[in-house]
Amino acid sequence: MNFTVGFKPLLGDAHSMDNLEKQLICPICLEMFSKPVVILPCQHNLCRKCANDVFQASNPLWQSRGSTTVSSGGRFRCPSCRHEVVLDRHGVYGLQRNLLVENIIDIYKQESSRPLHSKAEQHLMCEEHEEEKINIYCLSCEVPTCSLCKVFGAHKDCEVAPLPTIYKRQKSELSDGIAMLVAGNDRVQAVITQMEEVCQTIEDNSRRQKQLLTQRFEALCAVLEERKAELLQALAREQEQKLQRVRGLIRQYGDHLEASSKLVESAIQSMEEPQMALYLQQAKELINKVGTMSKVELAGRPEPGYESMDQFTVSVEHVAEMLRTIDFQAGASGEEEDEEVALEGEEGSAGPEEERPDGPEGTVPADMPSKVGAQVGRRQGCGAGASPGR
Repeated sequence: MNFTVGFKPLLGDAHSMDNLEKQLICPICLEMFSKPVVILPCQHNLCRKCANDVFQASNPLWQSRGSTTVSSGGRFRCPSCRHEVVLDRHGVYGLQRNLLVENIIDIYKQESSRPLHSKAEQHLMCEEHEEEKINIYCLSCEVPTCSLCKVFGAHKDCEVAPLPTIYKRQKSELSDGIAMLVAGNDRVQAVITQMEEVCQTIEDNSRRQKQLLTQRFEALCAVLEERKAELLQALAREQEQKLQRVRGLIRQYGDHLEASSKLVESAIQSMEEPQMALYLQQAKELINKVGTMSKVELAGRPEPGYESMDQFTVSVEHVAEMLRTIDFQAGASGEEEDEEVALEGEEGSAGPEEERPDGPEGTVPADMPSKVGAQVGRRQGCGAGASPGR
């Protein structure tokens, strides 16, 4: 059912009028501007009386307009912005009036004198019966209506109820619905807060696990670097031993070659001796020396393949394959941090020599795969070294 409001809209609400009134307050007397209103050169406004009072206070020797002697002028400062205002011989009366502000004051006072319509005086009028107010509620059609509509109009066969009764009932229902909606909003907000905490916990746990994962792989790399250094040291020792032996043989063979060369030179010089008697005195000894020198056997020559270092080959294919199978453990808890600290402490201390031999054969210790498995939380593997080739 259509109905209209039985009052005219106001020019403005009370809040707008209050804001307007604040703009019309004189900074001197703190009252609404009284006519005439003067405008200063800085564009601020004052009541003429207030402006004259400020001027008189700043210029006590300035004569009033009624006196016979008039001073040449004076000056004072604007109470709003402290801008210096210079007056002519007319003083405050020489300032221009602000007619716009005066007109606004007149309109404001006229509007303020009008009575404001309260909400209680706002009545809805029936559109079909223009003189009738909406005062009952049709329960069948669920619309407000007037008494004439119930008696003669479209709602004469409908069930009606007093408007205040339905108003209170529906207002109570709406209040209950609002309370339920607010409670639901509180529950949703609690769930949102909980989900935000879950997100924060996920970020914290992820950051922690990333740190643990990085630490474990760094520990694994440290084990590999340590073992690599041990094997390189063993290979270097074997290299030095072989080089010392071969270089010793080279020096021994060099000494033999030098002695043999000197003997050959002496024998050639002896053969050039023209006197047979003198030659025969030395020939027997030279023949014995040459025979002895030629029969000397140079022992200790390196056996075939002595220079090979293939026995230091390390097989890492199965270890690499094991490393590729590293994955996250199902059901792992945060208690692994203590195990990680214990493992790091174990790796930081050097084990006995009999537990980690580094012989020239270059064999990888059998406990290395178990160390790798302990670092990454996987099963224990097999040895990583090859048997010596000698």
